[in-house]
Amino acid sequence: MLAAVELLGRWSLSEWRRPLIAARRFLLAGACTASAILAAPSGGAPAGAAQVPAAPVPAAPAPAAPTPRPTPPTRDPHTAGFVEAVELADGTVPPPDAHGNFILGPTHAPAPETQAQDDVPKGTVHEFVLSAADSAVYPTGIARDPGTFGTPDPADPAKLIVSTSRPAPWTRKVAVFVPSQYAPDTAAPFIVAADGPDPLLFTTLATLIAKRRIPVMIGIAVGNGGGDAQGSQRGLEYDTLSPRYAEFIEKDVLPQVERRAGVRLTRDPDLRATTGCSSGAAAAFTMAWYRNDLYHRVLSYSGTYVNQQWPPDPETPGGAWEYHKRILAGSPRKPIRVWLHVGDRDLFNPNSMRDGMHDWVEANERMAQALAAKGYAYQFSFVRNASHCDRAVKAQTLPAALEWLWRPSRIQ
Repeated sequence: MLAAVELLGRWSLSEWRRPLIAARRFLLAGACTASAILAAPSGGAPAGAAQVPAAPVPAAPAPAAPTPRPTPPTRDPHTAGFVEAVELADGTVPPPDAHGNFILGPTHAPAPETQAQDDVPKGTVHEFVLSAADSAVYPTGIARDPGTFGTPDPADPAKLIVSTSRPAPWTRKVAVFVPSQYAPDTAAPFIVAADGPDPLLFTTLATLIAKRRIPVMIGIAVGNGGGDAQGSQRGLEYDTLSPRYAEFIEKDVLPQVERRAGVRLTRDPDLRATTGCSSGAAAAFTMAWYRNDLYHRVLSYSGTYVNQQWPPDPETPGGAWEYHKRILAGSPRKPIRVWLHVGDRDLFNPNSMRDGMHDWVEANERMAQALAAKGYAYQFSFVRNASHCDRAVKAQTLPAALEWLWRPSRIQ
């Protein structure tokens, strides 16, 4: 108080009156403005009065743009610790009777079997839509708010905190390919594909069936529930290590396929296959692993065998990374036949998690090692000049991969 009085004492009368005069002017101006506003009739300003512009309403903030994925490094298939592999001549793919590890590329011309041919019967494609209301397994879905992801848990970098995931309904398209050679009312082999529809798969099936290189089978391409990765319905379905997604296909999808497409589907697991890319590939393997009574054949492109499970599960804290870390090695060998692939520029730490479990190349290399160590029948292709889920690679390799997958007719 003494300091304040002392300061005031140093001011002249005119100096300390200046703030009071300014304040009075401000109050008078505000009073005039208020009077003008109150006097104005609804719908406009009073005649002869200057109109006071309304304060602009702040626009809602735009959702944050997703952080671009960093450019992955180009990996060398001969890196120390990677599997020993046979390097093939550029433009060739492993034969359908070969097992083990191979190096492909760098060029990727499409196989002729992936393109429509005049002498190949086209078959019929049926499409329908499923919604959450139709599902006994996923009666409600989840979705992350647009433009959001999550933050690593400071106490555990292997966990992602996702606070913007909320209940949300889902719808998805299901496409069913029925070949011309299908005999009505017979129990047909089939392949279930993730992230459908998949015209490339259907065209390839039609060609290989016509050339008698694979059995007459139904192709079923099932759309995902929306979004991607942690906190999304797609992530919940594909990245969770459990039988739930296989049971969704069994209970909610296959009965609709039989009814709408007029087919009968086999119950024999030797005659059922799964396929997908990225998290869809992880889902394909999970279907065969957790419901081995239903599926024995897996075709995997750029498999997301990494730590992407959400919500986290203490039984499998590394998500699908646990397959090659300990699950395959610590479990009895199952009757599963696996074709898998990875690109030399596949994903590497694509998000904010830095837990040592987000390297797609390492993950697929480790899957090949784990399958070999346990004595599984598998074929693994490391592909040069290839990115994540590279469409050119799929068009080059899919016919031979399918032919390999369906040999032999019985899996021990």
